[in-house]
Amino acid sequence: MSSAAIATVAQMMAPLPEPLQNQIVEHLREYIEDLQDELQWEASFKKTQSQLVAAARRAKQEIAEGKAQPMDYDKL
Repeated sequence: MSSAAIATVAQMMAPLPEPLQNQIVEHLREYIEDLQDELQWEASFKKTQSQLVAAARRAKQEIAEGKAQPMDYDKL
């Protein structure tokens, strides 16, 4: 975030009572943590995407060759 954006948020919060400012900070903290988690998930997915594609192709090939069996969820 640019310093101008940070300044804008600070200006928006300045006139608010301190308890409300603290509540906003907590909401922002949670929101930023969620965004960071999402970014990490996307990065992990991009790193393994080729492996996922290869696994899907193998699965399709095994199904086509009759090597695959339907999953019995009762055995899990």
